[in-house]
Amino acid sequence: MHLDHITFSLPLLATATETADSSLVLAAVLLSIVVVYLASKIGGELLSRFGLPPVLGELVGGVVVGISVLHLLVFPEGGADSSSSLVMTFLQSTAGLTPDAADAVFKAQSEVVSVLAELGVIILLFEIGLESNIKDLMAVGVQALVVAVVGVVVPFTAGTVGLMTLFSIPAVPAIFAGAALTATSIGITSKVLSELGRLNSKEGQIILGAAVIDDVLGIIVLAVVASLAKEGSVDVSKVIYLIISACSFLLGAIVLGSIFSKTFVAIAKQLKTRGGLVIPAFIFAFVMAYFAAAIQLEAILGSFAAGLVLDETDERVELQKQVIPIADMLVPIFFVTVGAKTDLGVLNPAIPSNREGLTMAIFLIVVAILGKVVTGFSVFGQPQLNRLAIGVGMIPRGEVGLVFLGIGSSIGILSKPLEAAIIMMVILTTFLAPPLLRFVFPEPKTGDIATEELILDDSPGKPLVMESPNSQETK
Repeated sequence: MHLDHITFSLPLLATATETADSSLVLAAVLLSIVVVYLASKIGGELLSRFGLPPVLGELVGGVVVGISVLHLLVFPEGGADSSSSLVMTFLQSTAGLTPDAADAVFKAQSEVVSVLAELGVIILLFEIGLESNIKDLMAVGVQALVVAVVGVVVPFTAGTVGLMTLFSIPAVPAIFAGAALTATSIGITSKVLSELGRLNSKEGQIILGAAVIDDVLGIIVLAVVASLAKEGSVDVSKVIYLIISACSFLLGAIVLGSIFSKTFVAIAKQLKTRGGLVIPAFIFAFVMAYFAAAIQLEAILGSFAAGLVLDETDERVELQKQVIPIADMLVPIFFVTVGAKTDLGVLNPAIPSNREGLTMAIFLIVVAILGKVVTGFSVFGQPQLNRLAIGVGMIPRGEVGLVFLGIGSSIGILSKPLEAAIIMMVILTTFLAPPLLRFVFPEPKTGDIATEELILDDSPGKPLVMESPNSQETK
């Protein structure tokens, strides 16, 4: 009975072992990770030499090794099979993988890499939470809320109305496409801000706070639209549940920070074996991520909240140092995977079905960019802020946009042209945001940082976050 339950709970392993040796699944995963690391390092190094954020290089590297170019790292959800994966072809020629077993191994390998990518973004948000500060996020809370609400309402309304009036798209697909425009990729934006040394600036904190709220609002919008598409009506009780659970979770994390921080340090000091600080921290982060996922929120919100809580501890600087090498191992898998899943074939105007999609894509891209850029100008009472940088920081849709697209495709409410248009919108906003952030958000001079430190030390009432040695570590 116990074993039956385990087999049912782990279909990935059961499928792999039924048709092929599990060692071949491991071999395929190892080859895939080699491809990921090579793509991330080569892409990151090349683009950093041109003054562009390395994370953009990881995305570009992913595109090169993915479905669009080399077919080294492909995934079944994009319509690929084992015959289109060069990793599978290589395994068949070198490790004795039979064609019959190739499909099962390919699916298992793809699931493992996707899980590692999800783990990478969970750790990324945990690391970002450690670099952030609850007090500073609360100090920009009202501005972040305004930015998030404007960033949801404007693109959603403009996109939905525009598709219905200009392109005669039916209401439900138009609403779904409008919902996809509301997303913001907190992972991509926060990584770029960290690389630029701007994560702890006032603008960076507003962007981060708004992206978190945006994520929560996006989940609620997605739930509403998905239920509308499936059932023809909205389940009001589910919407209310999501709103209450999201707010309660984030507020609970803030309250927990003041209670748990000293307990965590006391526990960590009693542990003498290797990993005495970082292992308990990851246990806490993963438990928080689990609770977020269990109440139908995003797991990354849980890990981010865990980072915020542990940022309040006395051990945060040492903890940041220990988390960085682990993040360096797993976070690139996430960014390369996002790039690898991006199919640039939808940009080919020679295919007739793409032409209608290209026209809609141009419209969606304009709405997607302008709809987020205006958010920066909705901030009030802060005359010295770089409002354009705030708006640009909200542009990338990234993996969040792909989630919206995936759900829309699975429900079957999106036409091929509209699906192609949404894919192109996600691609361009994801790839445009890092260089645009670099352009509107020049790197601070060392002298400026030192001045900020002095001002912050002498003026505790100012809500800017301290530039401490740990922030230098993470740049």
